[in-house]
Amino acid sequence: MEGTRPARVRWRRPADVRLALGVTVVLLVLVNLTVHRWAPGRELPTAVAAMCALLAVEYWSGGGRAELGLGAGTLGRGSRWALACVGVVAAVYLAAALLPATRPLFQDTRNSGLSGGDIAYRVLVAVPVGTVALEELAFRGVLYGLGRRRWGHRGATAFSSLLFGLWHILPSLHLAGEKPALGTLLGGSSASALLADAGAVLFTAVAGVLLCELRRRSGSLLAPAGLHWAVNSLGYVTGFLLR
Repeated sequence: MEGTRPARVRWRRPADVRLALGVTVVLLVLVNLTVHRWAPGRELPTAVAAMCALLAVEYWSGGGRAELGLGAGTLGRGSRWALACVGVVAAVYLAAALLPATRPLFQDTRNSGLSGGDIAYRVLVAVPVGTVALEELAFRGVLYGLGRRRWGHRGATAFSSLLFGLWHILPSLHLAGEKPALGTLLGGSSASALLADAGAVLFTAVAGVLLCELRRRSGSLLAPAGLHWAVNSLGYVTGFLLR
């Protein structure tokens, strides 16, 4: 009919979900090795490059902002969930800091020499960009979204959370020596170091389930990001104030 517009031509064919999942997993393995083995100290540029690659994989697979939990209609609700999570973590940390039995849990030799400026940089830059944004986009965004297309919510949660636990193997290798409370509890043997690392992997896998559930219930990536930021950043602040 005269005056009608031609149908829009689809110019790209989405990649198979299984292929996109495989590419994402390989990418994350390379990022993990880069940060913890090949180029330590380059966390921020590595995180930014990785996030660009993750967004490219999501687009390549035919997904978009809604699948990542970043749809325009979800931002307000996600922000409210995130603020609530920050408040809960702050209350728990305050109680733990006031109790003599739990106060030593905030001691960490990795942070003992940090200045106030160093803490501010970690809280405002390193944690939100190098840790939270990267990990939430990867595990509760791309992997969870692709996994839900493939297996549904439960399968996506299990897959994403398992990989989130494995993601923490390298950074947890010396945890028993870096956390005096753990060192006192487990001792200084190789077996205790292995046990501490295994415990960290298990703990973060379980935390991954909680973060995925926050993502599902809120419909927004901001909710797990808020909880993740609060746990990491407020831990730095509390440990600094308790010196």
